[in-house]
Amino acid sequence: MQEFLLHLGTVFMGFFAIMNPIANVPIFLGLTSNADARTTKLIAFRALVVAFIIVTLFSIAGKVIFQLFGISLSAFRVTGGLLVFLIGFHMLQGNTSSVHHSEPKSKPDSDAQTDKAALSVAISPLALPLLAGPGTIATAMNFSAGQGFSAMFATIGSFAALCVLTYICFIFGGKLVKYLGEAALGAITRMMGLILAVIGTQMVISGLKGAFPALA
Repeated sequence: MQEFLLHLGTVFMGFFAIMNPIANVPIFLGLTSNADARTTKLIAFRALVVAFIIVTLFSIAGKVIFQLFGISLSAFRVTGGLLVFLIGFHMLQGNTSSVHHSEPKSKPDSDAQTDKAALSVAISPLALPLLAGPGTIATAMNFSAGQGFSAMFATIGSFAALCVLTYICFIFGGKLVKYLGEAALGAITRMMGLILAVIGTQMVISGLKGAFPALA
């Protein structure tokens, strides 16, 4: 039992270091700066549910999925990195795309438009590739591969606990928006855009190093 708890703690800390919910709070605030409280909670909840489903799926059958589609982890890193870079570059310009914000055409459609925008942001870039990115997926596959049901249970359970912690960080972090004006939020959006662009670039570099070991 003690050995299992030790392994559980190791897995949790491994996930925490990779996903780092505290560092992701400013990015979350930047992506949801135009959303109200209800939509912000909806984005956080959906992003973490999707991230949990992805990690669970790859914990159980990650290697089979990659082999089935002929996908390498390096290719996943490069593609995810390019996506994060493009979104970060867009935010750096101070613009909002239809992915991040949608103006309702009429009052009756406002809720539908808001939900659609929330779903889009929750899936990309929050759930994938920021929360359940290549590093998180690789960690899940490594911790659960070839060590029996207990290792798989520890992997999925640890990530579930981290998702709950991340949700709390996102929701309470959002309260900071009340104390910030439009100028400050604009500055945060641009700063987070720069960080996202750098994260995307680093993911591409890691993917290229994995695909071409000579670059390392």
